[in-house]
Amino acid sequence: MNPVLTQFGAQMSQLTGVRAIMKDIIETLRAGDGQEFINLSAGNPVILPEVEQLWRDCTAELLASNEYGEVVCRYGSSQGYQPLIEAIAQDFNQRYGLKLSDRNILITPGSQALYFYAANAFGGYTTSGNLKQIVLPLSPDYTGYGGVTLIPEALVAYKPALDIDASAHRFKYRPDFSQLEINETTGFVLFSRPCNPTGNVLTDEEVQKIAALATPHNVPVLIDSAYASPFPALNFTDMTPAFGDNIVHCMSLSKAGLPGERVGIAIGDEQVIRVLESFQTNLCIHSSRYGQAIAARAIASGALAEISTQVIRPYYQEKFTVVETSLDQAMPQEIPWLLHRGEGAIFAWLWLQDLPLTDWEFYQRLKQVGVIVVPGSSFFPGLREDWPHKQQCIRISLTASNEEIAIGMQRLAKVVAEVYQLAAASE
Repeated sequence: MNPVLTQFGAQMSQLTGVRAIMKDIIETLRAGDGQEFINLSAGNPVILPEVEQLWRDCTAELLASNEYGEVVCRYGSSQGYQPLIEAIAQDFNQRYGLKLSDRNILITPGSQALYFYAANAFGGYTTSGNLKQIVLPLSPDYTGYGGVTLIPEALVAYKPALDIDASAHRFKYRPDFSQLEINETTGFVLFSRPCNPTGNVLTDEEVQKIAALATPHNVPVLIDSAYASPFPALNFTDMTPAFGDNIVHCMSLSKAGLPGERVGIAIGDEQVIRVLESFQTNLCIHSSRYGQAIAARAIASGALAEISTQVIRPYYQEKFTVVETSLDQAMPQEIPWLLHRGEGAIFAWLWLQDLPLTDWEFYQRLKQVGVIVVPGSSFFPGLREDWPHKQQCIRISLTASNEEIAIGMQRLAKVVAEVYQLAAASE
């Protein structure tokens, strides 16, 4: 059967960004013919024993309680499971000195769903026919933002300023406020902090400046905090979660060990939360209550925040150190390679300046030596400018073992040397 698709059907039935690349990676692994691959592409968090045990313990508590039937066998509020909402409000009020009520919180089936709601509630065409843009103030950013809107022309991203330390082979992206436009045509602003794929953390001052630009135009600023404090606390540098009248603090429990349960959290202005809740009611009624019930226990007890800082953060921070040290030792110093400063998340981001190949071709060359990464060009959704930088970067996952990461970086360095030498010889 080959049904006729609508415009939206055709758009939403296509794979975008890394999902399209993952198809190639899966096929590569299946057709390996005995070849051993070091897979540095995964976005799935590592199953850490202490984290898994926390969720087992919370599940056992739920099973033993009188609450189980009410949680699993009945529908609930579209806003979310009340004990979880209360646990979040109490934790954040105490931790950050806020005055949240339950009306400031929405639970969604993962944060990707939350951005879909926002993209199509605040971005796109208004009832009067005006286009409201979804502004990504710092590109590259999360590839998933490319698929959340039903109106592709609404998505607009801005090139960053580059803070480069060539002698140390390090760099950092920063918002280019001389170019960034947030005005009456903006529907909402969205960025990740810490950032997938780069590990970048916008400073508190940069965040407040973006929020201040949005305030006069009544524009919500959604901050994707899937890697931020207090859980999973995958920030390797000091940062303070941002809150404010036009800021929506968006969280996910996926990197805190619950990716299978799809628990997203939005904290923000009551009117914005109400719009998003209505969107959710129409789309899927409510998020899974089982994941919410065990999350309520982990948050209320303080166990999730503690395990995030004591177990999850140190684990991935060590992995980044292995990447950093291995590249410093193995990479040719005369080649213009630059590693983004490791400020958080579960990835490293490598820029190969003036790379003689495209990022996709380089990805294919790495596969030949048994190393799989993710080409970086998928992480520039909404950036329409033809910028060579987009084809010069790769994302490296921190989910492999220390030994695999070290060997992978050694092989990568060898391929880098070969690629630049061949290019130089052909000139």
